[in-house]
Amino acid sequence: MDNEPLLSVKNLNVSFSSEKKEIQVLYDISFDIKPDEILGVVGESGSGKSVTSLAVMGLLPQKTAKVSGEVFYNNNSLLDFDDKKLRSIRGNEIAMIFQEPMSSLNPSMKCGKQVIEILKQHTKLSKSEAKEEVLSLFEKVKLPDGVRAYNAYPHELSGGQKQRIMIAMAIACKPKLLIADEPTTALDVTVQKEIISLLKDLQKEYKMSILFISHDLSLVSEIADNVLVVYKGKMVEQNTTSEIFNNPQKEYTKALIYARPSLDIRYKRLPTIEDYLKDQKKERQLITKANREDHHKELYATTPLLEVKNVEKTFFSKVGWFGKKEFKAVDGVSFTLYEGETLGLVGESGCGKSTLGNTILQLDKADQGEILYKGQDLTELSSSSIRVLRKDIQLIFQDPFASLNPRMTIGKAIMEPMKAHKLYANDAERKEKTISLLKRVGLDPSYFNRYPHEFSGGQRQRIGIARTIALQPKLIICDESVSALDISVQAQVLNLLNELKEKFGFTYLFISHDLAVVKYMSDQLLVMNQGKIEEQGDADTIYANPKKEYTKKLINAIPKGI
Repeated sequence: MDNEPLLSVKNLNVSFSSEKKEIQVLYDISFDIKPDEILGVVGESGSGKSVTSLAVMGLLPQKTAKVSGEVFYNNNSLLDFDDKKLRSIRGNEIAMIFQEPMSSLNPSMKCGKQVIEILKQHTKLSKSEAKEEVLSLFEKVKLPDGVRAYNAYPHELSGGQKQRIMIAMAIACKPKLLIADEPTTALDVTVQKEIISLLKDLQKEYKMSILFISHDLSLVSEIADNVLVVYKGKMVEQNTTSEIFNNPQKEYTKALIYARPSLDIRYKRLPTIEDYLKDQKKERQLITKANREDHHKELYATTPLLEVKNVEKTFFSKVGWFGKKEFKAVDGVSFTLYEGETLGLVGESGCGKSTLGNTILQLDKADQGEILYKGQDLTELSSSSIRVLRKDIQLIFQDPFASLNPRMTIGKAIMEPMKAHKLYANDAERKEKTISLLKRVGLDPSYFNRYPHEFSGGQRQRIGIARTIALQPKLIICDESVSALDISVQAQVLNLLNELKEKFGFTYLFISHDLAVVKYMSDQLLVMNQGKIEEQGDADTIYANPKKEYTKKLINAIPKGI
């Protein structure tokens, strides 16, 4: 009986209709999940991973989605269930953890109450029993202070804590099947490692089956028994995790594995899926230790572009009626950044990375210390002088969609900063420049009149980069600018940043929680922990021989894959 699948999906097809047009997004997807098994579903953004999970849960919009095929759970056909029957199964027997906990949790309701809602719907526990059960769930998902989390609103918790709340909600009714859709994408490597280990422990304890969706192959290799690879809504191959990684049969799977950034070899250009599919045999150009030493000798013989000296930034939060709680986000930070250098800044969420970036940009005022740009102390500049300086120091945001005006075409969005800083004689010249920028970042000039929602995450990040470089800045702060992208799209964007740096002589402060990416991009590395610089030095040296325990912990948490 144990060989009977818990979930069986056969020839699942999904299409969406809009404006008299029908677009098919899934083609004959088939897989089984047995009791107590973890199936990993891998593919790039837009490959149909999430649509598959939403179809299984019956959560696709009924008016626009057309679903055909078979979805059997415990030998019951879910596609034949009405809403009432599906609701009795959802959360109770099949639960789901979504990618973005902030948008999945109700911002106006305390976290404890949100988990109690699930228990109220599916169990007969009394109010006090439900509270006790929630606190025990919070302990199970290793929330540091369960009582505080119970009484907190989502915005008062960190990303990792919110994701733990989501997991507590998902396992509240001890489901037989858990669907985890990119549950760790936006989290630090250390928190990611904890969440993966937690899911494995819970799976063993509850004998749950898990459908684990991710674009990160290394991560999937650490948790899944079997793997299904999908591309553009179609199945590419399906096998045991060991076979997929050690003996992939299809070219696309081989390309996905090839595109994983190497932690030990430094390539001049990061490999992408397209590179592999076009030319597998092409020799990849390496940056040797001698290349780096020659470049650094030249780089560090110049005058620093930016000097940060003993910078401190403290925030205060209100406690009770009259009390104030002090939080030192940046604590005595000092470093130098040279023209043409990429300085990596790495650390967990809440360590002060973004606050430090904002302080350099003068979006947050430093409480103490000096920030010298070309010898001029930015902390002493007037508001009008800072506005002029904005042209020289620019920022590439983490979420390009949130930083683009949805009502403005991307052409106008790129022209806007040029206009504000009075660059070029007229709009015709600015349009010409914008079209050349679109080409430069690998986008078609015909995109000029399109809106942000018409683009993928990777394309929007390219638009954000085009907008940033439109002002020909000297220093660019990249704040988690590739953290939400697929490995292959991430590689394309990082290659682009390096090409632009070579062509225009940009200087980067590259902020990320992903040590593998920072190590690849950086000349020097700053490791930040609780507002202080924990360790600094050559990126390769720190990675090969970390001196501090905190740095070792960050490096050990990087998923290595099989």
